Amino acid sequence: MALGASLRLVLAAPNRAGWPFIGVGAVAALLGLVFAAWLFWLGFVFSLFSLYFFRDPERVPPGRAGVLLAPADGRVVGIVPAAPPPELGLGEAARWRVSIFLSVLDVHINRLPADGTVTRIAYRHGRFVDASLDKASQSNERNALAIRLGSGQEIAVVQIAGLIARRIVCFVREGDAVRAGDRFGLIRFGSRTDLYLPAGVKPLVAEGQTMIGGETVIADLAALPA
Repeated sequence: MALGASLRLVLAAPNRAGWPFIGVGAVAALLGLVFAAWLFWLGFVFSLFSLYFFRDPERVPPGRAGVLLAPADGRVVGIVPAAPPPELGLGEAARWRVSIFLSVLDVHINRLPADGTVTRIAYRHGRFVDASLDKASQSNERNALAIRLGSGQEIAVVQIAGLIARRIVCFVREGDAVRAGDRFGLIRFGSRTDLYLPAGVKPLVAEGQTMIGGETVIADLAALPA
């Protein structure tokens, strides 16, 4: 990646969801100028961390119809056949699930994999085990979205809280018409995002591969069945 592109990624403006945290750090730093040096440095460092964590760079989805894009930045930690979360009502048949782990250093904005309509959103309380573990898909607190594509196929995207993540934010609602690459949420602070492909569609990515949310192609809907 060119130096300029790297700097634009690191210095990207924060998402609006990060401003309360940045503001808290700034206030603490200002108070520290009056009362205590340690408070200044604590607030200053927290504000810088929040600016970095909530950065929201622009992404350019590929101009290619019939593909599913990565819903998050991060590393693919699992590609397994699994049934979608039962609360979505998408049936018990197994389909390919691609799991992406977001470290605290990754961009944490979630992006939509394809054009379609959000048919259901279901939040389920749960545990906060390490999001890189396979059992996090079933055990952890999560927010699941079912999306019907223009072809009539259905996918599921699941935001999963992690070991230190305690807040899942979703920007869309049931019934919303959505477009590939658009922002739909974020998770604080370190997490996982699962994508359940339509029945018969095989992923094109490999475990260990690094994803760029809204840009990396995960699957081709026109490909031969798995």
